[in-house]
Amino acid sequence: MDVYLPIANLSVNGLWIVALGGLTGILSGLFGVGGGFLTTPLLIFYGVPPTVAAASASTQVTGASVTGVIAHSSRKGVDYRMGGVMVAGGVLGSGIGALLFNFFRAIGQIDVVINALYVILLGSIGLLMAKESLGILRGDAAKQAPRRRHHPLVASLPMRWRFYRSGLYISPLAPLLVGVVVGILTMLMGVGGGFILVPAMLYILGMSANVVVGTSLYNILFVTMATTMMHSLTTKAVDIVLVFLLLLGSVTGAQIGSQIAVKAKPEILRLVLAAIVLVIAFRMFLGLFYQPDEIYTVYPL
Repeated sequence: MDVYLPIANLSVNGLWIVALGGLTGILSGLFGVGGGFLTTPLLIFYGVPPTVAAASASTQVTGASVTGVIAHSSRKGVDYRMGGVMVAGGVLGSGIGALLFNFFRAIGQIDVVINALYVILLGSIGLLMAKESLGILRGDAAKQAPRRRHHPLVASLPMRWRFYRSGLYISPLAPLLVGVVVGILTMLMGVGGGFILVPAMLYILGMSANVVVGTSLYNILFVTMATTMMHSLTTKAVDIVLVFLLLLGSVTGAQIGSQIAVKAKPEILRLVLAAIVLVIAFRMFLGLFYQPDEIYTVYPL
């Protein structure tokens, strides 16, 4: 079933795009990540221009996050106060990201920047997650000293607030800055930012694990909404047909993922996510240096 994408200016198999959206939704419900880290590279591999892939993926992540937030909220798994502070930072970050996006596109380097960011961030995070998950599965975690509640720099920041559901008494400046970074990445890479946000919430802010996924999705929901608005008003790279196809699968997938997350072992889930992240990072790395035999190909339509 071929469908024409007006902004991307190419035809795609609609069923494949819906299936990709479903996979994104499952990841969203399982790990608290928006799934854009997977959607954007796969769309690029399929032939969608990186600018359109990034802008459309961030829009689709919004839909995938809605159902995930509802599912986790029903289990009291969302810290709304913490999420609100992060959303404020994310909206600010999306504005900064829009300026950077337009700058790199103006100098003709936006495709390279998007690919390079994926390689660096996904490679680093995938290795850290894999190392930790393997350590836990081998039983090394029991031999290690207990982890700090939150990073020392977070503890040194002024003006502390109580975040009751997360079990924290820290400065709101810490989650605000985390939100800014996620907003910039969302704008540039079309990701929800969950693959950065979830580790930051666990290891920098020291949040309780039972609210990390839900709060991450809450933040992703509003930040991707702001990013969609920014892309629509500035880059004009959102392909609504592509977004609709992705949403068809992701809304259902998010519900399936959230149900699996309740029953599966967290260590196994993190190891699977790490493997997926590393495979995508390696493929993106190859794409930075691979050059086809024929750079330009002409064929009859």
